[in-house]
Amino acid sequence: MQHDPSSAPVATGTVALAEIREQPLSVDEVIAAVQDPGCGGITVFVGVVRDHDRGQDVSSLDYSVHPSAQERLTEVAELVALRSDAVRVAALHRSGHLEVGDVAVVVATSAPHRDAAFASCRDLIDTLKAEVPIWKHQHLGDGATEWVGLT
Repeated sequence: MQHDPSSAPVATGTVALAEIREQPLSVDEVIAAVQDPGCGGITVFVGVVRDHDRGQDVSSLDYSVHPSAQERLTEVAELVALRSDAVRVAALHRSGHLEVGDVAVVVATSAPHRDAAFASCRDLIDTLKAEVPIWKHQHLGDGATEWVGLT
């Protein structure tokens, strides 16, 4: 008799990866971190630097990170893992200077089914953006700069 993996209980709530890095981010690394044999759904969000914001051209940006940001990112990932049906969650965020098109953030979650994977991934990126103290300093096309997300 063959084992039916869909009948096996799946443990929830593992933070597989939560880091802030100055080096370029790997989408493949984040996907690999959340893979689990009991999960049929992996959802990934990739945020990239766009060439405009609120009607203004953007040429590049710098992310500044509060000293508590790494700890807070881990806490956010743990919170999402506990309050969702996700089995594994992962989040990487860049710091330092980024050009248009660079990957700024990658989050992923895995769950037994797609609905839970989508919901937990959305929760993870939204909570990260709202609660982790990382600030964006945009360099605009006209030479001006502006801070985003300080309030």
